[in-house]
Amino acid sequence: TALTKELKTSEAKDSSVIPFHEKMRPVITAPSLQVSGLYGHQNRYVMSGNVSFSNGHHSVGCRHAQARRTALRKALTVTNIAAPPERPKAVATKYPPLDHTVELPTHAPEDIVYDAIVVGAGVGGLTAAAQMVAKGAKVLVLEKYLVPGGSAAHFKRQGFTFDVGSSMMFGFGSQGTTNLITKALQAVGKQLETIPDPTQVKYHMPKTPGHPQGLKVQVRRDFDDFVRELSSKFPHEADGIEQFYKHCWRIFSSLNTLELKSLEEPMYLMQQFFRHPGACLTLAVDVASDTGSVACRYIKDPDLLHLIDIECFVFSTVPASLTPMINAGMVLSDRFYGGVNYPVGGVSKIPETLAEGILEKGGHIVYKANVRKIITDKPLPEQRGGYGRVQPDGVRAAGVKLADGREFRARTVISNATRWDTFGRMIEDDRLPESEKLFRERYKKSPSFFTIHMGVDASIVPEGTDVHHIVLEDWNKMEDAHGTLFVSMPSILDPGLAPPGKHVVHAFTPDWIDAWQHLPAEEYERKKVEVADALIERLEAKVLPGLKQATCLREIGTPRTHRRYLGREDGTYGPIPSRKIQGMVGMPLNRTAIQGLYCVGDSTFPGQGVNAVAMSGIGCAHRVMCDLGIMAAMPRVVDDAFVSTMQYFRDRA
Repeated sequence: TALTKELKTSEAKDSSVIPFHEKMRPVITAPSLQVSGLYGHQNRYVMSGNVSFSNGHHSVGCRHAQARRTALRKALTVTNIAAPPERPKAVATKYPPLDHTVELPTHAPEDIVYDAIVVGAGVGGLTAAAQMVAKGAKVLVLEKYLVPGGSAAHFKRQGFTFDVGSSMMFGFGSQGTTNLITKALQAVGKQLETIPDPTQVKYHMPKTPGHPQGLKVQVRRDFDDFVRELSSKFPHEADGIEQFYKHCWRIFSSLNTLELKSLEEPMYLMQQFFRHPGACLTLAVDVASDTGSVACRYIKDPDLLHLIDIECFVFSTVPASLTPMINAGMVLSDRFYGGVNYPVGGVSKIPETLAEGILEKGGHIVYKANVRKIITDKPLPEQRGGYGRVQPDGVRAAGVKLADGREFRARTVISNATRWDTFGRMIEDDRLPESEKLFRERYKKSPSFFTIHMGVDASIVPEGTDVHHIVLEDWNKMEDAHGTLFVSMPSILDPGLAPPGKHVVHAFTPDWIDAWQHLPAEEYERKKVEVADALIERLEAKVLPGLKQATCLREIGTPRTHRRYLGREDGTYGPIPSRKIQGMVGMPLNRTAIQGLYCVGDSTFPGQGVNAVAMSGIGCAHRVMCDLGIMAAMPRVVDDAFVSTMQYFRDRA
């Protein structure tokens, strides 16, 4: 009654009540006022109109100060109208704080043409924006949510700070060229304090005839220590182990020699070849190779080959046979070079610090900006971008339109959304390029994740416990839903993430949205608890005895959760090959067939992972700035010929 009375005083006289479901956020029909997120629970009823309540966290966004104050009073008035039903072992703590969301920038100039609009404030998009503002470009970043970072963001519950996604961070080294997170931050004059992790991961692998008690392998920070330990488990494969991992090291050393920029820019490629011909030729040997084929040259033991599979699965969610050797060489060696380092305060410090630097350099970031459409226009013959020469019947990206009706114009658009969201939601169906149709034949959506964020009593985490663990009981189930179980405890490195005497435990496992679609609310909640309990039993048996009893807080997420809060179709974390591949030859890069439209993030080379999307962002910004004339590039005719030739061979790979 109070809610109805309150709403009657607003302009929403024709509002109607609709049921809220996780898969659909309500459309804000009037941009002047929006209050969202009174409760962190499902199946609330919301009123559409000038005031819109949605499942999530508190947020208030208004055009004017007076409207903001009005929205704040309304939010504070209605928060205690009704007590939502409690979920098992979960509390709907509101985050971000209300005062933070009131201060969020929700507007930017609409009367200028930006050099680039970046759709999505994930690490890939922010890295691209940071590179561009550092060169003086006019950049606008549009973020749908209330905080930057996407899957690298965080949330708080009862004094605990949880990383939304992975806590295993590469790219923070101080030497070489592969420390891409460090370089991304340096572009806007920033750096972060980090804590080195002495061990990348501890594997708890299945029992086999060769390892009747199960295979346990600790990947230490020192390369020689790791090779010795693995050789002690497989003494008959000692030579093969050393040769395979040294093969990875040669690839990494070559990458670590080159200045890593856009693989689509011929001037850069020629410069790197003439400066470092040996490194370039080393990489050329493996550019079309997959990791499984290379591993089989050196190793024959099936258990050890399975371990190479899980080594790849950790960062690519596919086995070695579907993982490009170049990618494996970088990841499986960087852990011994730059190492795994955790940023003090949590992974979200990376995107938050990047966002801060972008604003300081004169860039714009708008939150609560739901991009519904990429605006297209006639191509400009004088502008670069797209695959080679502009087609007379083609289009170019000219800006974006938001759900609230606002439009922003730009010379280029960089999408940090997935490839499916970019070309399935923001571009009209009749504009889908042939190259994107080919992409969908070659690649499919990677799995999403089922996640459990827990606050636990510190007594069950003994001194010396490794931060990251991977549990698998059956090699045949590695790629199945809930088959491989990841667990991270970053508060071992940074105690400030948890209250005194407590620890953060984040368990997650691959899952697909199909198993969670169209479930009634009660069944959905019951299934979440059942799956979580089963996973916790596995962790108790392998890693943390007494975990269930020691848990004081538990938050459960499904692929539906990832889809909803991260804006990813089906909650996917990027593309994975749907068939055997030729290394990295066919992987999508940053340019698209639409002039002025670029993709960045885990839907492009080199793929998933924070350091990987930072590399994608650096490469994308380089190519965009060459196309805009901000950075030097080859003459137009040479550039067009190179890009067209490259795409011809990539399409036939």
